[in-house]
Amino acid sequence: MAGLRFALRRGFDRVERGLDRLFGPDWNPLSSLGSLGWFLFWIVAGTGIYLFIFFDTGVVDAYTSVQWLTEDHWFHAGVARSLHRYASDLMVVVMLLHLLREFVFDRYRGRRWFSWITGVPVLWFVYLSGITGYWLVWDELAQYVALTTTELLDALPVFAEPIARNFLTPDSLSSRFFTLMVFLHIAIPLLLLLVMWIHIQRISQARTKPPRGLSVLTLGALVAASFMVPATSQAPADLATVPARVGIDWFLLGLYPVIELVPAGVIWTGALIFTLVLVGLPWLPPRREAPAAAVTLDHCNGCARCVADCPYSAITLVPRSDGAPFPLEVEVNAERCVACGICMGACPSSTPFRRSGDLITGIDLPAFSLAELRAQAIEAAAGLSGPGRVLTLACAHGAGGRPEAGRIVLPCVAMAPPSLLDFIVSRGLADGVCIAGCAERECWNRLGGEWMRQRIARQRDPFLRERVPRERLQVIWAGPSEGARLRREAAAFAAQLAEQPSYDKVRPLSRDEAARSAAGSQREFAE
Repeated sequence: MAGLRFALRRGFDRVERGLDRLFGPDWNPLSSLGSLGWFLFWIVAGTGIYLFIFFDTGVVDAYTSVQWLTEDHWFHAGVARSLHRYASDLMVVVMLLHLLREFVFDRYRGRRWFSWITGVPVLWFVYLSGITGYWLVWDELAQYVALTTTELLDALPVFAEPIARNFLTPDSLSSRFFTLMVFLHIAIPLLLLLVMWIHIQRISQARTKPPRGLSVLTLGALVAASFMVPATSQAPADLATVPARVGIDWFLLGLYPVIELVPAGVIWTGALIFTLVLVGLPWLPPRREAPAAAVTLDHCNGCARCVADCPYSAITLVPRSDGAPFPLEVEVNAERCVACGICMGACPSSTPFRRSGDLITGIDLPAFSLAELRAQAIEAAAGLSGPGRVLTLACAHGAGGRPEAGRIVLPCVAMAPPSLLDFIVSRGLADGVCIAGCAERECWNRLGGEWMRQRIARQRDPFLRERVPRERLQVIWAGPSEGARLRREAAAFAAQLAEQPSYDKVRPLSRDEAARSAAGSQREFAE
């Protein structure tokens, strides 16, 4: 499965690179699938409320009212109906792509299981909402859906009498059926909205609004489709006859021809197995998680920078427990922490310049501490030679995810505090630092790329010090399939540095000093 996921991931990355060129990284639709789903939901909800104004319940009135709004009031209600239909179809596409993309990028296992599990009922509620909507039109397609659905439901030992018998003759169906359908078509989307809200509760600063430009393009395309190919009804339903042929909405009703051909027991068993597999995927196999971030209260003043920067709402402020003269301290919820290290990069005490005592910060990763990061930086720099020495800090989920000489692979580039960049340059460990993040369109850890950009631009604490020459920093955002571009741009950066005079404000470390630190010494070397 890992090999298949890797191949699909590279395929997704190539497609997204093409969309980057077409739309730009900020408007790339594949990196905004979750927020597009929310946007489409509100379009469907808004047009549905508007259409309800014109809808009449009843065996005859339902079809007549839909035809009236489609034909006599096509310029507003008819467009709203088409927009309602096409936004629903597109929501299905967006939802399935979102599910597949999270699977391919391996963002569903381990401590990210909650969002995946709560996404499973979203899948079913979207389909149920669409199916009940088709019943309300009460044309031949609605008749086909009603008969097929009720026959499927009758296979369950739930109803005292078969409900399919209500659709055998015109006299067996009453207007109360449409009242029930209206209730379901309102209640199910409300439940869907509730589950969508639950779905984003374990992530901070959840994006429920796509970029404005992408929203305008999406809405414009849907409106254009509504005018060019308006949604229309088929012939009115007639329970005295069986429709010989109906047009299918393959997005919402694509499985109905299969339901006709396969025994109901097989369909229900397949649906149950499919659901259980989806629910169990985060543990098939389970992810080997790194230990959660750990807090050292002696170095924490409760400033809340790590709380603000955590992408997963894994860090909270709680009352102080150690008697220190600060009102609050931070607490890590180990069940939510994915060990991305962004909190370590946000902590003001994360500085490699410390001269006395062990190198300990307020919040650290037990498996990849700040002391270990500094030691790796010194060790990697010691192996660099020649003009234009570049030390690369690379994201494990981007093009630089494989260790190489002169490269340190991090869970997220935002794990590196700005003071580390200062340390590398000002101490002469390297002539420049290359920050190789994952794809610009979307950070694998949601917010890491944006926080790193803002820290370097001095727009977010902790700031990169002004004394660090920006020409000695290179930021490259490259997805998994962009290794060639990463190497090309890093080589160009090294050539550019080779032409610059050496940066010697602070004497470089000697090789003996570098070797001692790389060996694991926790004491700061003397200048």
